[in-house]
Amino acid sequence: MYEDSIAFPHLHILFKHVGRRLMIGNFSIAFYGMVIALGMVLAFIFIMHEAKRVGYKQDDFMDLFIFGIIFGVIGARIYYVIFSWDNYKNDLLQIFNIRGGGLAIYGGIIGGTITVIVMCHIKKLNFWKCADVIVFGVLIGQIFGRWGNFFNREAFGKYTDSLFAMRIPVDAVNRAQDITAEMKANIVTVNGIDCIQVHPTFLYESLFNLCLFLFLLWYRKRKKFDGEIFFMYMGFYGLGRCFIESLRTDQLLIPGTYLAVSQLLGLALFVGCAAYTWYAHYRKLVKKWSDHS
Repeated sequence: MYEDSIAFPHLHILFKHVGRRLMIGNFSIAFYGMVIALGMVLAFIFIMHEAKRVGYKQDDFMDLFIFGIIFGVIGARIYYVIFSWDNYKNDLLQIFNIRGGGLAIYGGIIGGTITVIVMCHIKKLNFWKCADVIVFGVLIGQIFGRWGNFFNREAFGKYTDSLFAMRIPVDAVNRAQDITAEMKANIVTVNGIDCIQVHPTFLYESLFNLCLFLFLLWYRKRKKFDGEIFFMYMGFYGLGRCFIESLRTDQLLIPGTYLAVSQLLGLALFVGCAAYTWYAHYRKLVKKWSDHS
């Protein structure tokens, strides 16, 4: 084990040297940013291809993509700051220090969705039909983006000794406050280096998003109404995030409580989206019976 290693001991996997950035002369590029950029490029390519398939102008979706990204990032930051206000109330300028970390996916989804609604209204496009395309780009971004947490040694879960346990040197952890008392009580020393052993929640969520992407990709030609892919994404992602969030040590909590915002929001989204999807299917079924009677 080395000071910059990441290991999965029970799977017998060891990444000996996992850097945080690529140095080109005196200029550094964070792997976190590179991974996110790769996800954005692949998301853009897929969205353009899918837009053409459903009969929309690619130029329109280019605008939706660009403005959705911009205001999605703004929404992600605002959401994070609201539920981490104690970290910023005494130094308001830190709110604008995005390089220091602090973006929340639900805030990004909210900001991006509002932006796309407005843009669709301006361009006279069917929002629900557009949303069914754009969610695939969001998922691609999430699949790759979570690997940025791997390079940053952050967004991991609680202590575990399960099959997928991930071992990280204590001194390499991005935020010391994420190391819990249970982790400290179960520190493993390898080659003189103290390590914590945790759930790789970034991996869980990335793989979950990949499975959801493949399922929706298969289902998209079988959808019964415009917006169904969007609602299925929001519902299933909410349910998956609800379970994964329960393992995290860096949860955003509702002020004054011990309730995780993402868990409550994820559960509410699953229930709401499932109910609406069932209602939409039921309404179409009733109409079909009525037309045949």
